[in-house]
Amino acid sequence: MAATTPPPAAALEQLSSSKMFGGHNLRFRHQSATLGCPMTFSVYLPPSPASSIPVLYWLSGLTCTDENFIIKSGAQRAAAAHGIALVAPDTSPRMSMLKLLLSPRSVPRVYACGLNIEGESDSYDFGVGAGFYLNATNEKWKNWRMYDYVVKELPKVLSDHFEQLDTVHASIFGHSMGGHGALTVYLKNTDKYKSVSAFAPITNPINCPWGQKAFSNYLGSTKSDWEDYDATCLIKKNNNVSNPILIDQGEDDKFLAEQLLPRNFEEACKAVGVPLILRMQPGYDHSYFFIATFIDDHIAHHAQFLKSA
Repeated sequence: MAATTPPPAAALEQLSSSKMFGGHNLRFRHQSATLGCPMTFSVYLPPSPASSIPVLYWLSGLTCTDENFIIKSGAQRAAAAHGIALVAPDTSPRMSMLKLLLSPRSVPRVYACGLNIEGESDSYDFGVGAGFYLNATNEKWKNWRMYDYVVKELPKVLSDHFEQLDTVHASIFGHSMGGHGALTVYLKNTDKYKSVSAFAPITNPINCPWGQKAFSNYLGSTKSDWEDYDATCLIKKNNNVSNPILIDQGEDDKFLAEQLLPRNFEEACKAVGVPLILRMQPGYDHSYFFIATFIDDHIAHHAQFLKSA
């Protein structure tokens, strides 16, 4: 039987490039086979002479795109110092960005366009910009497969197009909904990621309004299915975690009591002996000012595991 030729790598369109701390912020668009639409992602390539650069994935929160973290966090300085690449995907399927010019003298307004599914843009916490890093089982939301996109498709795209990136040596972190994504992706794939951390993550979504709304629509009414995407539930089933999990949480975060529930996750970790560093930060809220304050600590946390592996 004749050998089969592997399919060509999916094409990448470079959208932008800017130099920062000796490295480069790059933004790309590609056609996602997993999500069935064009997707954008951002990469920071450090000025590293190494031929094999470890990867640190960032997952953003509700309403964000791939650009928020790259523009606001200030993470590039520490990433450059440690020789780590940063990769930030979008937060949901999203067809394109539409610029609407209202008048010749007005500033163009930019709107996100979804997949033309009824209800996809009705609220900030569901649909476009709110993929929750899961694989939807509800047929209506079949394109919302951000879990497979992050865990399977995006690493392959990176390997196919960036020979200097070592996607085998990877870690993951995120904020809010993205913190939920980082924790669950890591706990379901401890063989793929060296470490995990999060800023103000949604740690127990089956018990908070954001999670209940998303899960009931994406996954249906069977609550046992929801547990596959809940970090507090997953940690009870997976005590095969040796590297400490780092979480920073602002004490003045308005979502702390109702949506984030870090103490539930802390109790679950204690019950199974999983090492957790939960740092409650007085005076800090849910914003990128909070993230930028402690981002260097998180990159240093991941660097020790990425470089020692």
